[in-house]
Amino acid sequence: MLFEIENLSKSYGALKVLKEVSISVDAGQSVGLVGESGSGKSTFINCALKLARPNTGLVTYDGMDVLAVRGEELMRFRREVQLVFQDPFASLNPRMSVEELVAEGLIVHRQERSSTKRRARVVEMLEMVGLDPAAMGRYPRDFSGGQRQRIAIARALAIGPRILVCDEPVSALDVSVQAQIINLLQDMQKQLGLGILFVAHDLAVVRHLCSEIVVLNQGEIVERGDRETVFDNPQHDYTRALLDAVPVPDPSVARARREQRGTNKLEEAGT
Repeated sequence: MLFEIENLSKSYGALKVLKEVSISVDAGQSVGLVGESGSGKSTFINCALKLARPNTGLVTYDGMDVLAVRGEELMRFRREVQLVFQDPFASLNPRMSVEELVAEGLIVHRQERSSTKRRARVVEMLEMVGLDPAAMGRYPRDFSGGQRQRIAIARALAIGPRILVCDEPVSALDVSVQAQIINLLQDMQKQLGLGILFVAHDLAVVRHLCSEIVVLNQGEIVERGDRETVFDNPQHDYTRALLDAVPVPDPSVARARREQRGTNKLEEAGT
């Protein structure tokens, strides 16, 4: 397994935010971490990426102990495990052009010393995420929310990561734009063999992208399984509540779905 987080726990004083949470992501695999606000998702990401120190647990990337590494090994981890933030307007420096934003990682990680090669890489990345390279002299304020998130994804992919951690990357976008970004991430995963850890509060968002679903509630995993099992036969009441909160345009379909889950629950109780 390429990226493994084992028994991660984190407390702030007497408040236990994470309780022995374990998740692993391999190359080419997509894992969805789902939970409502306050469930511990952001704390988990921060600890897994060594942005915060867990109280206990182990984080391993390609055989290295992430929590212990420094220097060149840490730089390699930072390069190969990239983060896409929730709000692309907040995560993109408004004073930098698109070209500067996408090329920044290439400079920091000393991947392309030639400005000509850096520009060529920027063009390649913008085309890959469906943006016109002719706009690379423009600034984040000149783009829509969906376009800004495409720029953020291009910036993350420019240095050739193997794992992409997406922290609520579509929650600030319109529903139609959300679908476009999800489809883009699917394409990138297939094209580049990326492993993706996709964090969201909405189960409907992860359904089309993630092959494995992990449900987090109050800092601990309450359900884990493949997509079909979690969506068709959820075992935990919290997972059922999240599924029932997913909007369904047809009221009769929504009612039938709730009734079916109720039937499944009764059958389980009777066995």
